[in-house]
Amino acid sequence: MKRRHFNALATALCALAAAGSSGLTHAQSNPADPLVLVVGDSLSAEYGLKRGTGWVALLTERLQGEKVRARVVNASISGDTTSGGRSRIPSLLKQHKPALVVIELGGNDALRGLPLNMTRDNLANMARLSREAGAKVLLVGMEMPPNYGAKYGQEFREMYTTVAKAEKTALVPFFLKGVADTRDPTALFQADRIHPNESAQATMRDNVWPELRKLLAAR
Repeated sequence: MKRRHFNALATALCALAAAGSSGLTHAQSNPADPLVLVVGDSLSAEYGLKRGTGWVALLTERLQGEKVRARVVNASISGDTTSGGRSRIPSLLKQHKPALVVIELGGNDALRGLPLNMTRDNLANMARLSREAGAKVLLVGMEMPPNYGAKYGQEFREMYTTVAKAEKTALVPFFLKGVADTRDPTALFQADRIHPNESAQATMRDNVWPELRKLLAAR
């Protein structure tokens, strides 16, 4: 990916750790339907967006539009790290008993300079606990901008692949594909040039949807 395409992505990642809002949202549906639990950071927590316009809300609309029986709980917290997700996942699994867990974490770990092996272990632990609880897992990957260095960028990107293979999870390689790597990526970010805007949410949803649909269909 070309360096200029990462301008917006670099800015976005630099603000993830500073975003402190959180929320737990539930989609209205039949309680008997399989539950999709989303555990992420501000990219999934509708930071700076009108409630109900983020990619997770759009995912619910897609499920309903395609008549896929499933309900969604968004347990994302802005600023969260994989350590935070690891500490929260046991209670979330116990409370919601999900059929599928979407893990969208890791960007804040890199921003805070946490060791990659720690991030990898945390993601693996979340995936393992989810599988042991009977849920399928979809790991959502991120990429670092070039200023982090080519070696680090490659190791960070490959970390998600390594975890997915080791824990036998599905994988979305790059959550912001088509958002941060466009000809004019600033057009898909909010006025702060930090967080994806409302127009970007459908693309983010569409990046996740193919793998998520396959997991739901396999049940």
